[in-house]
Amino acid sequence: MNAIPFVMFGAVCVVLLLGYPVAFSLAGTALLFAGLGTVLGTFDPALLTALPNRLYGVMTNQTLIAVPLFILMGIMLQKSKVAEELLETMSELLGRLRGGLGLSVTLVGMLMAASTGIVGATVVTMGVLSLPTMLRRGYHPAFASGTICATGTLGQIIPPSIALVLLGDVLSSAYQQAQLQKGVFTPKTVSVGDLFAGALVPGLLLVALYGAFVIAVATVRPNLAPPPPADERSTARDLWLRVLRAMTPPLVLIVAVLGSILGGVATPTEGAGVGAMGAIILAFLARKLTLSLLQDVLRETVKVTSMVFFILIGAAAFSLVFRGFGGDEAIQELFTTSDLGPTGMLTVTMVVIFLLGFVLDFIEITFVVVPIVGPILLAQDFDPVWLGVMLAVNLQTSFLTPPFGFSLFYLRGVAPPSVSTWDLYRGVVPYVFIQLVVLVILFVWPPLATWLPEALYGP
Repeated sequence: MNAIPFVMFGAVCVVLLLGYPVAFSLAGTALLFAGLGTVLGTFDPALLTALPNRLYGVMTNQTLIAVPLFILMGIMLQKSKVAEELLETMSELLGRLRGGLGLSVTLVGMLMAASTGIVGATVVTMGVLSLPTMLRRGYHPAFASGTICATGTLGQIIPPSIALVLLGDVLSSAYQQAQLQKGVFTPKTVSVGDLFAGALVPGLLLVALYGAFVIAVATVRPNLAPPPPADERSTARDLWLRVLRAMTPPLVLIVAVLGSILGGVATPTEGAGVGAMGAIILAFLARKLTLSLLQDVLRETVKVTSMVFFILIGAAAFSLVFRGFGGDEAIQELFTTSDLGPTGMLTVTMVVIFLLGFVLDFIEITFVVVPIVGPILLAQDFDPVWLGVMLAVNLQTSFLTPPFGFSLFYLRGVAPPSVSTWDLYRGVVPYVFIQLVVLVILFVWPPLATWLPEALYGP
């Protein structure tokens, strides 16, 4: 078996751990190995002539246009203070319950996830607004920080999610490759809209389990999440009116975006356009839209979008050289000679992705690992939507698993000194287990992910 592809994969992991930028690490490692392979006669440099075509394919990919639009929508909602008002009113509404503040963070995190899809924006916003209040009311630092980190990652699985957009594009290509390998020359397709529909029910299940965990902790160990003092409980008669006013803008946006996509009225790219324009209109109606705010939002959108697409370009170079060394054939040979069977292949892949999540983020895994193993797994007749949702839930754990979980970094940047890094690590562990429970439920009961897409679009 050719060992060079595995050495190449290990090398890029080492370079990433050294702290070099992801895009340059992927492309630089690929070009270095291509150069060494050319000198040693183990790599055909003519393969690199395919790279411009790949980059042109990225530039002309209609699905990926949704990425900057969803990013714009999320940043506009964050900076226009929609989340701030929503969190304040929900905290007042649920403040009388055990763990009410933690439950309100979970619910607001769900709404933020469904209206922004950006994990960093959600975690930072919730950390700034709710963590000081939770600590002041006696919440244990680990429990409070873990709840904020976990609910912030809901933007990974609840549509519209940038992670699902990127994963859907990669899986679509992998599904077509798998069918062509099996001799199906009129291949079916899997769209981002299919993944949105498939991820909706598992995402809501995850929210329900988060909420149940918060209530259970507040009930069994009230010292970790005490109720608010009586003098801090709201008695305002207009509370429900304020809750309705705070919830209406994000709910209208969610219905407009997801409703148009799931109803088949708009493609994900068109739905992203609706969301971006809707976020701008909401900011205008809230009297938050100014020229300086718009410039700030556009600047941040360009930065985040550039980062995503630079990584995508680096991953295209890496996967091209990896395949040039026979990496896809080596992986396939490894699976087939090990006599694992389809279930064994899937289990090994999920374990590897989970472990990689400790050191790599979801974009790196999506663009590097999924294109390699995706065609092999889909050739085993796994449902592509079910597999995509399984991968999405697994990738979501990469935001929480120490030491490099991005949610931990985001919250560490805004948390007060009284919250230690060890508190962050301890706090997220129960939520990682909850995500793994959802992954097992999906594995045992695939209709959880496939029922809604089949009901909307047919089998």
